[in-house]
Amino acid sequence: MLFGSNKLVALDIGTSSIKLVEVEQSGRKVSLTAFGFIPTPPGCLNGGEITNPVALAEAVKTLVGQTKTKRKKASTAAWGTVIITKRISIPRIEEHLLGDQLKWEAEQYIPFDINEINLQYEILRNVNTNPEQMNVLLVAAKKDYILKYAEVIETAGLTCSVLDVAGFALGNCFEANYGKISGKVNILLNIGAGVTNFVVVENGEVTFSRDIPVGGTTFTNDIQKIMGITTDEAESLKISAGTGEPVPQEVTEAIQQTNEVVAEEIRRSFDFYMATATDVAIEKVYVTGGGLGIPGLYEQIQSILNTQVENLNPFLNVSYNRSVFTKEYIAQISPYASIGLGLALRMANDS
Repeated sequence: MLFGSNKLVALDIGTSSIKLVEVEQSGRKVSLTAFGFIPTPPGCLNGGEITNPVALAEAVKTLVGQTKTKRKKASTAAWGTVIITKRISIPRIEEHLLGDQLKWEAEQYIPFDINEINLQYEILRNVNTNPEQMNVLLVAAKKDYILKYAEVIETAGLTCSVLDVAGFALGNCFEANYGKISGKVNILLNIGAGVTNFVVVENGEVTFSRDIPVGGTTFTNDIQKIMGITTDEAESLKISAGTGEPVPQEVTEAIQQTNEVVAEEIRRSFDFYMATATDVAIEKVYVTGGGLGIPGLYEQIQSILNTQVENLNPFLNVSYNRSVFTKEYIAQISPYASIGLGLALRMANDS
């Protein structure tokens, strides 16, 4: 992360919507105190890259006004082509020498000019390794892309105090609700509109993070092509199918075909992770995001990964203000809240 602060308002800026989340923390107790969302203006994001910061900032400003938040310091997360993560293993050295060593290592693994990126790293202390080796997770982002996220927050009248990675925010939400699960490897999937965040948590640490360019919009586009209809009409049919309403057979077939494509992309990321890991067995796959409403996708993921799959519950160990939220509303927003909650839990000097 590039900045640090406490008492934050979290902003999850996605392809189809922007979510605002606030929590109160007291010791280990966390309670949701504010949640709001607004559609992302069309054409503002392309694969995670901000292409219209002015319109995006105006939407954020509107959302902040609607939720009446008093907080001025914000956390947000970058995702997609903006971010590159790479797990590497290097000969063990003194930790105070690691920063300079990793700049050289990054030049081998990161396809950008080293002078044009922000480079962060995390030592994976809980991952089994040769005592003469150390595992490190590299995180790189192009400076000009990242600064646009901060620019959007600042233009909206807030201070960008934490600039995180969406996959790590998802891992943070998981830890807050399920704890640090020792000796286990779990996969987290956040199936959004334009991207699926694929995260591996091993022994309580995020050891792998990848953003797959498929999501709910993939289904909408495929229905549109097959039916020869508008995007809005295709989106409406997709939602109807997800709620069990009758839809044309062509829509059902399009969804089934796209389920296979999306699940295959997830399997490829799984295979890529397994190629970099040794002697690991996946305990469970936790799924969240708007894609949960796609009929048959859950079962397709379970089949292709051959692993137990269940919904990630962002409110398993996070309470909420019952004078503000109903149980039904919390159930409604649960699939969309994980990244925002993970961001809302960030604090100064967090890692």
